[in-house]
Amino acid sequence: MANPRDKLITLPNPHLRQQSKRVGVITKDIHKIITDMEATVLDWEDSREHEVGVALASVQIDQLFKIVIVRNDYDNKEDRSFRVFINPSITKHGGEPIEDFEGCLSIQDIYGKVPRYPKINVKAIDIYGKPFRIAAEGFLARVLQHEIDHTKGIVFIEHIKDKSNAFFKLNPDGNLEQLDDKTVQNSHILW
Repeated sequence: MANPRDKLITLPNPHLRQQSKRVGVITKDIHKIITDMEATVLDWEDSREHEVGVALASVQIDQLFKIVIVRNDYDNKEDRSFRVFINPSITKHGGEPIEDFEGCLSIQDIYGKVPRYPKINVKAIDIYGKPFRIAAEGFLARVLQHEIDHTKGIVFIEHIKDKSNAFFKLNPDGNLEQLDDKTVQNSHILW
């Protein structure tokens, strides 16, 4: 495999809509999956002019485990480190859902205005098996909801499939252009 990003699976691959398994024991194989996930995000980002790789669920490299990585500082492309969430789950959410743009490494060039809770609490375990909890809000809350959805076999387009004017395409200049409903509904890639 020439590039780590070659491990990335994209729609219409049916594995993206399968539920991931809990990690029982953190083995060398699990650590290897995490290393592969980090390399995949960074290699993908290096290949994209207008986008930043923020997070990934292991299903996106065709590993059906409940593992999520999130960039430690997604506002700084120079910081290429990640926080690992193993068996993450949302324990609480707060506020009224807010629509904002989301993209996905597994749905190339497509973005959507997706409603998400502005505040959530998440519990998970780290790479050493130690449990932890975090309270997240704003963009981090959105990212975690998106990635935890992946572990449940849900891609962001499922939240907006019946909404007109919710889908956008990234053009070569790095701007988002709205897609018409017919183009979205007739897409053999999305559905």
